[in-house]
This record gives sequence, C-alpha cells and structure tokens, in this order.
Amino acid sequence: MKTNKYKRIYEELAEKMKQGVFQPGELIPSEHELAASYETSRETIRKALTLLSQNGYIQKLRGKGSVVLDTSRASFPFSGLVSFKELAEGLSGTIYTNVEELTLIRPEPYLQHQLQCSAKEDIWKVTRTRVFNEERIILDKDFLLKKNVPTLTREICEQSIYAYLEKELDLTISFARKEITVEPCTKEDLSLLHMNGFSYIVVVRNYVYLDNANLFQYTESRHRPDKFRFVDFARRHTI
Repeated sequence: MKTNKYKRIYEELAEKMKQGVFQPGELIPSEHELAASYETSRETIRKALTLLSQNGYIQKLRGKGSVVLDTSRASFPFSGLVSFKELAEGLSGTIYTNVEELTLIRPEPYLQHQLQCSAKEDIWKVTRTRVFNEERIILDKDFLLKKNVPTLTREICEQSIYAYLEKELDLTISFARKEITVEPCTKEDLSLLHMNGFSYIVVVRNYVYLDNANLFQYTESRHRPDKFRFVDFARRHTI
C-alpha cells in the first residue's frame, strides 16, 4: 500500500541520516531522483519528505531541495500528543524508563487547580526518569485522576501509560494544552537527573483531555536543555 511505502521510505531516509550517510548541511537527492531510486511516485516521496521535515530531520529550501539538519539532539514534536515510548522508537541509542515513584495521593491546592479537581479526589502520582545512553536527562511527573484510571502498576508505567489507557481501558485521548518554560533546577531535578552543571531546565506542562473534553491528566516533563529540541510544523495562512 502507498501509505506503508511512504512510511518505509521515511524510515530508511531517517536511518541514513542517523548513520551519517547524509550529513548535516548536505542536500539529499531531489524528489525526482528519490522517486526513481524507490520506483514510486513523487507524491509518495513528498509525503516521506514531509514526515522527515515534521520530525526535524530536514529543512525544505525553496528552489534548492531539502537540507539535512543536525539530529544529535533528540527531536520532540511540540504540537504532537504521543507517548514517550512512541517517541523513543524513532531515536537511536540505549533508551529506557525508571519508575521512581508510583503512589496515590490527595491533591494539594496547586494540583487541585491544575487538574480542576477537589481536595477529596484520589490522584495517581507517577514520577519517571528517562534514560538515554545511561544518562538520566528527562524527569516526567504525571498526575492522573483515579476516577478515570482505576488501576496502575509499575510495569505499565515502565512501558506506556497511554497504550494501557487506550488498549486496556478503552479510553480515547483526544487533545492537550501545552506550556513550555525555562526554569531554575529544583532539588528534585538535581537529585534525579544528570544535570552536568546545568542550573536551568526546560519544563513542558501538559493538560491532557479525553474525547468528552474532560481533563484527566496533568504532566510536567522536565528536560535537560542540551539534549533536546522541540520541533513543530507550522504553515502561514494568508488573509
């Protein structure tokens, strides 16, 4: 199928960029050359190139082609709503998750405000560090309403909470509101992460909603600043 073919082409080209076959700053072959090489249509090639652009592998230059970007930093699509496990599948190196804490709590005023809930609600608190090549460089702090997620285990949290919610609980995760800031490191950041001398951290706050528009999760994802870039795909609409 064509859909599978453009994804396969995307994956093959992305792998070549990771392995250094295509170097940062280098132009990749033209759409015409790629179409001939893969024996497919230019439309299929354009779809593969769009995926490469959206995921931070290339920059399309009008009249010149597509230039390879530096992928030594992990790219996170800022506007996307995907699990860490899904993101990690597209990254190279040794990557895994440590569950630092899994507990039920009653929310203090700050969490009541963030989750729009009462002080009597039971909340799952999940603290996880994300390890890249034996360095702990992301601290994820998730808070989920127990009324939506009755059960959680450490095994689920080590794998993918979203996969569990969607496949086992049959919940539909619909959209999220995101905020990104740069803040001084906390004692927790310094304790749980390898900060390598950095005193500031990039914080992405997510407010995640189900398809009935109910807020069910608040997340703080805290990133060491030298290892990540947040990418988005935006198109200007003329008035």
